[in-house]
Parts: sequence; structure tokens; C-alpha cells
Amino acid sequence: MEHNTSESKSFVERIAENLGGAANASRIYGAPVERDGVTIIPVSKASYGFGGGSGKKSGEEGAGGGGGVMLTPVGYIEMKQGETRFRSLRDPQAAVKIVAISGLFTFLTVKTVFSALNFKKKKKKKKK
Repeated sequence: MEHNTSESKSFVERIAENLGGAANASRIYGAPVERDGVTIIPVSKASYGFGGGSGKKSGEEGAGGGGGVMLTPVGYIEMKQGETRFRSLRDPQAAVKIVAISGLFTFLTVKTVFSALNFKKKKKKKKK
């Protein structure tokens, strides 16, 4: 049984090493671009995940796994006249998320108000 565990561990370790290589510093910090005395260095955020496993069924053994890396631009470093500062990028989906959440909130609020008004009307009709 220990043989399977060590094989699975080395398999998962290999996946982690491959993903770790994909999310290294040279990919997080892009190549500097210089123009008109201003140097820009792109900056990204890395998110990665992986999984693996092994199993045994009817005398057969197997192992599998996978993973992925996602690099998301978050900003850039601006170097100009001896000064350096980080400038963040806005999330382009932030407005969509805000509109969606606001729309849902408005819908639920209006629905609750109309339900309360209809409840009061029904209550008044029963009293008559």
C-alpha cells in the first residue's frame, strides 16, 4: 500500500512543479516597456490549483490528475523621473457585478413591497 502512496505523491508533486513553473516571477512581472522616458512593468496575479488521485478496482490500479494556472492583470509599475509607483487596473467586470446585484436587490424590494400592499388589501376586503 505504501507503494501506491509514494507513486501518487510523486505524481501530485510533478503537477505542482509544472504549475509552479508557469506562475513564476517573470510571468507575474512582465517585460519592462520604455517609451519617452517612462518605463512600465506589467503586474499580474497568479491563481492556480491542482488535484490528483489514485485508485484500485478489480486488481487494476490507476492514477490521474490535472491543474491549471490563471494570470490576471492587476496593474503596472510606472518608473518616471526617478520615481516609482504602482497603478492598479480596475476590474472591467465590477460594473456588471454591481448592476446585477443592484437589480436583484431592487427586484426583491419591489416584490416585498407589492406583497405587503396586496396583503393589506386582502385583509381590508375580509373585514368588509
